Amino acid sequence: MTILVTAVLAAVLAAGAAVSPAATGGASAALPQWQECGDGLRCVKLSVPVDWAKPRGPRTDIDLALMPAQDPARSFGALVVNTGYGPTIEAVRAQPDTVSELTRWFDVVLVEPRGLGDRGSAATVRCSVAQPDPLRLLLAPGKAAWRSYARDNAAYDRSCREAAGPGYAGLTSWQVAHDLEALRAALGEPRLRYFGSSYGAVYGQAYLELFPHRAGRMYLEGGFDHTEPGLERRLTAEARATERRLTAFRDWCRDSLVCSLHDADAVSVLDDLRRSTPLSAGPGRTVKIRRLLAAVNAGLAPQHWPELARALSAAREGDASALAAMATVTAPAPPGTVTGSMFCHDFMPAVPSYRRFLAMESRLREVAPRLGWLTGRYEVARCLGIPRQGAPSWPPHAPDVRGGRPVLVGAGRLDPSAQPLGEIPGARVLWHGDGPGAYLLQGVDKLRATCLRTHVHDYLVNGVLPEKDTYCPKELSAGMYS
Repeated sequence: MTILVTAVLAAVLAAGAAVSPAATGGASAALPQWQECGDGLRCVKLSVPVDWAKPRGPRTDIDLALMPAQDPARSFGALVVNTGYGPTIEAVRAQPDTVSELTRWFDVVLVEPRGLGDRGSAATVRCSVAQPDPLRLLLAPGKAAWRSYARDNAAYDRSCREAAGPGYAGLTSWQVAHDLEALRAALGEPRLRYFGSSYGAVYGQAYLELFPHRAGRMYLEGGFDHTEPGLERRLTAEARATERRLTAFRDWCRDSLVCSLHDADAVSVLDDLRRSTPLSAGPGRTVKIRRLLAAVNAGLAPQHWPELARALSAAREGDASALAAMATVTAPAPPGTVTGSMFCHDFMPAVPSYRRFLAMESRLREVAPRLGWLTGRYEVARCLGIPRQGAPSWPPHAPDVRGGRPVLVGAGRLDPSAQPLGEIPGARVLWHGDGPGAYLLQGVDKLRATCLRTHVHDYLVNGVLPEKDTYCPKELSAGMYS
């Protein structure tokens, strides 16, 4: 019987299908007792298999935290939340207003992905080598720099393999989706209600594909598009989005009283500075064209627009030191986290060769000539040098989602990584004029009745999707900097 079950399971996994936690005995029937853990939260750990393909093998713990509903008698049940590329529980401890409004209707259950954990948690994998700064690859574009960066990135991944031990095999969104299904069952919920922002949206995409009949109302915001298998097409979409952010910065600067460029057109200022490079940045220092572009790219997040405007204005007057400071390579201090390794397992099963990437970069220059073309180096740098042999992999692909409920997808015009995820059948896209993590940041700024949050709440609470082609205007950036 064991041989038969193993053979059938192997065939299922080869097809990329889900493994039922209940059928394999991979998860306990109920959670342990929640324990007070500070900041108004209650915490617990969920034990799951390291590899759901081998449910009776080694196990690992997933950190959970409960933010109880304001009125338990009126709660609609559990809403599982992951806020994205980094520890969720620590992020909410630091800024509870990101999700606290959701407790008007739900018990908010914060879930960490594998390898990350709450403060001081043994669930956190601590890599002895931090991932190198991808800015290195942009500022030194030659083949020698490419190879040097690859060696350092390989050392980072090797240290994560050593620190994670058997758990390294579980660092994919395929595994995290199974963890979410185990959590749903342990919570006793018939369907998974889920809020995923940034990388949390990737976990949601995986769950939708693997467990469509268990998916309830799900809001996915600003996630990387796991439905597009073509690397160059993903890089092209991000390059174009970066050009849109540059245009949005110009428009803000034109209309804002706090923009230091005043009546000058910000894009024209950038063009003039490009033609004037190298720019003086103080005694013995200059800013060449790549550092100039890297600095502008770093300043395109809406919260950095005033700083970018001041730096461009100073550069026009002959002092580019502020621009130089915005594009300074850092040496990240250890420990590192496994987030970089998981991204590569999910999104880049193969990194292009140096020569092939240069050809791709040339094509990116054609579609995003001012600034967007350089974002390709940032993306490829994430995985350059990380060996694929023996590593887990769940690469991007067109999903096979059948029988699931419609989901709501938030996509920001100022978010270069956000895609509408149009390949997910039944997804309703809610475009908005803000950048990454707009729902969370609006909560921090106590913007309670925005267009975006109103639609998200109406969907999660009442199941009402916004009308097709609904667009929410800039609310976060407009309120912060006008």
